[in-house]
Amino acid sequence: MSETRRCPWPVGLAAGGVILFLMLPVAVVILAAFSETAYLTILPKGLTLKWFVAVLQDDDYLRAAWTSLWLASAATAASLVLGVAAAWALHRKLVPGARALASFFMAPLILPSVVLGVALLQYYVVTGLRGHTVSLWLAHVVITVPYVVRAALSSLASCDDSLEDAAAVLGANRLAGFWLVTLPIIRPGLTAAGLFAFITSFDNVPVTVFLLSASQNTLPVKIFTSVEQGVDPRIAAVSALLILATGLILLVAERWAGFHKNL
Repeated sequence: MSETRRCPWPVGLAAGGVILFLMLPVAVVILAAFSETAYLTILPKGLTLKWFVAVLQDDDYLRAAWTSLWLASAATAASLVLGVAAAWALHRKLVPGARALASFFMAPLILPSVVLGVALLQYYVVTGLRGHTVSLWLAHVVITVPYVVRAALSSLASCDDSLEDAAAVLGANRLAGFWLVTLPIIRPGLTAAGLFAFITSFDNVPVTVFLLSASQNTLPVKIFTSVEQGVDPRIAAVSALLILATGLILLVAERWAGFHKNL
């Protein structure tokens, strides 16, 4: 049996310092959300929930949150379908130039988000699609598909292709073999891909801000514009709610997919 190697204390101390440094801003934001003062303070002066109530009663924030939620959900669903199909075709080399196409799908990850946003803006202006809900959704699909393709390719690389071939020998067609054999095996990787895609779409500002119409707004863009006008505790309250929601989503995903089992 292999012995468990203990991490040297200097490495553990350095890792703890890095984690503390990364988590300190999160703690500051959460504490500021409970402050009674109308301005942000590092340590809260009194404890109150009025900023959370103010956010939940603000129609602008609620509409922006709803727009971000459905947009991220729709983009994630489309990205999972398109990304998994593309990754399976590339993995099986069903299309010529599979390696070059795989690199092409990663292009949105390499390009700066601002450049991508300006390019999409110019394209939508020329085609007359700017300001439409579908065009915003398509833009979010473009920026989220690479995460799904990359995660799906990594999961498929560790999957035994002979299992799907065995299902075909037993009478299953390609679609049934993938759905019943391959998909359950790569489910943890696809769950992670879906989370990355959802968070990327929900949190996107550089691309979204170029494509929104006057009547549209998303929660990150709303926060961004609110910060430009002046920082108030409602922004900290929204951030605290987003941190809580992200933690709950990750907990549910861990319970459902069991990421730790694949480490």
